[in-house]
Amino acid sequence: MVSALHYFARLPVRKQVLWCYLIWYLVTVATLFDPSPLLWLNSVGISAVIGFALQLSVAKGAQTDRWQTFRLFMMPFGVSSFASLIKDKGYVLVFPSDMQLLLISVAACGAFLTGCALLRRIMP
Repeated sequence: MVSALHYFARLPVRKQVLWCYLIWYLVTVATLFDPSPLLWLNSVGISAVIGFALQLSVAKGAQTDRWQTFRLFMMPFGVSSFASLIKDKGYVLVFPSDMQLLLISVAACGAFLTGCALLRRIMP
């Protein structure tokens, strides 16, 4: 638990942005979840094809960063499943037209950023 707190206390802004992307995605999935296996299988397929191409584009020798590899495969999965979930749901870009859902997403990201800032202040 303490190591996780230290991780978030030292999290650079660029990684905080990535965490906010994940939070935004998870709020969307939680509120618009579609149990269709085809949607998720298509997203896995896109993730495999695009993730492999991204991995090839950044590979430097035999050694790779496991977290970077994970992100390179998860981002296409997130993008494709997000696009499928929001189709015909009134989204403009990545923003829901439903004000309650927009506020939940913004509040979740805001709470995360506030938590990181507080941890940075109180942890050595």
